[in-house]
This record gives sequence, C-alpha cells and structure tokens, in this order.
Amino acid sequence: MSNVEEKLVKSLTAETTELIPYLPYLLQDLWELGSSPRDMLEMIRKYLDVSGQIKILDLACGKGAVSVSLAKDLGCMVKGIDLIPEFIAFAKKKAEEYGVDGLCEFMVGDINESIKVERDYDLVILGAVGDVLGTPEETIRKLKQTIKPEGYILLDDAYGKQDVEDGYYSRDEWLLIFEKTGVRLLAEEVVEEDELIDLNHEQQGFIVKRANELKKQYPDKAGLFEGYIQSQQAECDLLENDILGVTMLLQSIM
Repeated sequence: MSNVEEKLVKSLTAETTELIPYLPYLLQDLWELGSSPRDMLEMIRKYLDVSGQIKILDLACGKGAVSVSLAKDLGCMVKGIDLIPEFIAFAKKKAEEYGVDGLCEFMVGDINESIKVERDYDLVILGAVGDVLGTPEETIRKLKQTIKPEGYILLDDAYGKQDVEDGYYSRDEWLLIFEKTGVRLLAEEVVEEDELIDLNHEQQGFIVKRANELKKQYPDKAGLFEGYIQSQQAECDLLENDILGVTMLLQSIM
C-alpha cells in the first residue's frame, strides 16, 4: 500500500490499510469527523471579514461537515478535498440538502498533491488528520502556500500535557513553531473535558455497533474490526488523559 494510504488510516485511528474499504461503513453514523464546525465558525466570525465572499479550502474535509456549515452560515465559497470517494459523495449530498451545492465544491484527491496547486484562498482548514502533511512545521509551511499573503489557517490538533511523553507538542513548542514559520496565533479553543468524554462515548458506541455488524458479515476478519475498536478506544483514552484537543486560528505574517 502507498504512503498516502498509510497516512489516511492513521488519521482515522486505524492500524492497517486493510481497513480502508470498510471505513465508510464503520463511520457511516458520523458526519463530523474530528473538527467542530461550531468552534471554527465562531473564530471565523470574530477574526475574518466575512462581509465579502471569502474563499475557503477544506483539506481532508471528510464528509464535509465543516465545509457545508461554513457555506450555509457565511455564504462563502468552499472547496473540500478528501481521499475517500464515499466521503465526498456524502458531502455532496449534504451540500444539496442544506442548499449550498452552488457554494461548495467537493473532489476526491490526495491533499499532499492538492497543496501544490491550490492557491489564493482567504482561509485554509486542516482538521484533525495528524501528520498527513508532515511535521507541524512542514504542515504549516505547506498550508501557507495555499493562502493569500495575510491569509488564515484553521488547524485542529492537540497540545501535549506536561510530563507526558506521547509525541505531541506542548503549547509552548507550538508557539515556537508558529514563530519559525511566520504565523501568529489569533485564537485557540481547547475542547472541554466533559464535552469530549460525552462525544467520545457517543461516537465509540456507533463504531462498536458497526464493527460488530462487520464481524458477523466477515467472520474471517473479526480480528481486524476488533483491532479498530481497540485503536479507537486507545485514541479516546489519549484525548481524555494525555493531550488537549485544540482548534487554532493562525494568520500569516510573512
């Protein structure tokens, strides 16, 4: 399997590329895959001039929850790109359902290739996909290529808590990266613990249900689906104990 596919499954907390064909089924009950459209909308309203028609690029857009919400509430043009065709098909249906299909463009693609050609956006979004574009420094440099000189980046990631060695950067380390890459932190929204626990519990319930259905359909792959349940639970435990999920609004300053 390709490096792109390996990063894809990692971004969706899977352990093996063998799971890729089953991800749309496993995640069929979830529209929001990681990022909070509400938090992003609040930040955009506060810090961006949305009186004119701004252009937004939503990379690894999943099923389009953020893209559709922003187009609906702001009347802006949004282009969403994701590697999974079933997710893009779902996003297009949601855009039609919400009456914003004229504002939203969704396409199947590898965002590592998209960042080489997409340009002149007012805002680019990268929500909860880990290191698909590389290290945090590499990621920000690549995202900056897609926006205007003083454009904005919405990044959904995590701060590592103190004294936890899990490979996540602390807030202070993120601030150093921002300084190095020529962006400034305008706003940050850390996920509340109670809200996070409730959300994790709800989503994990949906995933367990679908994984158990797949076990019955494909008994020879039961271990594969059980492994996905366990990896999802481990991610929930990590989010609840060792890291702080955070949405960050950045602005390019050089």
